[in-house]
Amino acid sequence: MIEINNLVKKYGDHTAVDHLSLVVEPGKIYGFLGPNGAGKSTTMNMITGYLGATSGEIKINGHDILKEPEKAKKCIGYLPELPPLYMDMTVKEYLCFVADLKQLEKSLRRRYVEEAMETTGTTEVAGRMIRNLSKGYRQRVGFAQAILGDPEEKNTHCTIILDEPTVGLDPKQIIEIRELIRHLGEKHTVILSSHILPEISAVCDHVFIISKGKLVASDSTENLVNLMSGAQEI
Repeated sequence: MIEINNLVKKYGDHTAVDHLSLVVEPGKIYGFLGPNGAGKSTTMNMITGYLGATSGEIKINGHDILKEPEKAKKCIGYLPELPPLYMDMTVKEYLCFVADLKQLEKSLRRRYVEEAMETTGTTEVAGRMIRNLSKGYRQRVGFAQAILGDPEEKNTHCTIILDEPTVGLDPKQIIEIRELIRHLGEKHTVILSSHILPEISAVCDHVFIISKGKLVASDSTENLVNLMSGAQEI
């Protein structure tokens, strides 16, 4: 699904990502766990093509993100920490706008938008201005734009990338978003980042622990929890 080989990102003398290599397989929910500044968001931004790598290789469904960016990006949906929403649009107007940006087939756009709203529970607020929505609903609209135009019909699996998806939400909204992530994981590969262990253990099948830009652990959530049982550090 996604192959990362010897990925490096430097900002002057600072190395944000240090020779990172990992493989993401289809049909699982993956967690990027690590403290703030560990390199999680930088890695995600390079996977999506938002940032260029200093060196290394990223392949998505066999497409190199640098050499075949359009083909690679059609296989992913991305929700950054701050959802890229236009506050003066209604939910439906915004999703139609995103469908246009993604150049989805015109005859299928309406269906794609309706499916995305149904999946994310935003159908009931379709006609409301985004600026009038709660933060939880805005986050759901962000999820909707990320999954819009799922290319499964073309025999291409879609990976949804979520950067700190529950930051700033109240406890009830966090539970709802976790349930939504589990639901998305039934049909998609999902990658989410967090610096909070319970956040990762609540929804993820597999965990990558990143520290100072390096991969320091990669295992199933169950195995990592068992290893940490009674330990002060890992």
